[in-house]
Amino acid sequence: MWERLAPLLADPPRRFRYPGRARYSPRECLEGILFVLYTDTPWLEVPYRELGLPSGETCRRRLEEWQRRGLLPAALQLLQGELAQADKLDWSRVIVDASLVEAKKGAPRSRARSKASREAAFT
Repeated sequence: MWERLAPLLADPPRRFRYPGRARYSPRECLEGILFVLYTDTPWLEVPYRELGLPSGETCRRRLEEWQRRGLLPAALQLLQGELAQADKLDWSRVIVDASLVEAKKGAPRSRARSKASREAAFT
């Protein structure tokens, strides 16, 4: 997987004069980001010394940088294309919520209503 993502997530070139501290490699940051997503650990509680990863804050900043540069949608599209070609993409487990699909104000409401509120009123 990394061989295909490395060109997309490459770091910008360092300045010649006053280059600052050397950055962690994109691969290490991606591993830290995947650790947080997989384990649902808060960014500031990543056990980076034990795992040999950058700190959670460093990984979070790199994730934001990649998002600002528009690299995450390109990486996602690349991985989805490869999974689709290998016939390993399962669209039956897709979740759509308001953070992914815009909910318009003033749109007509669904007529389907939950029975939970009526049952809760009589207990």
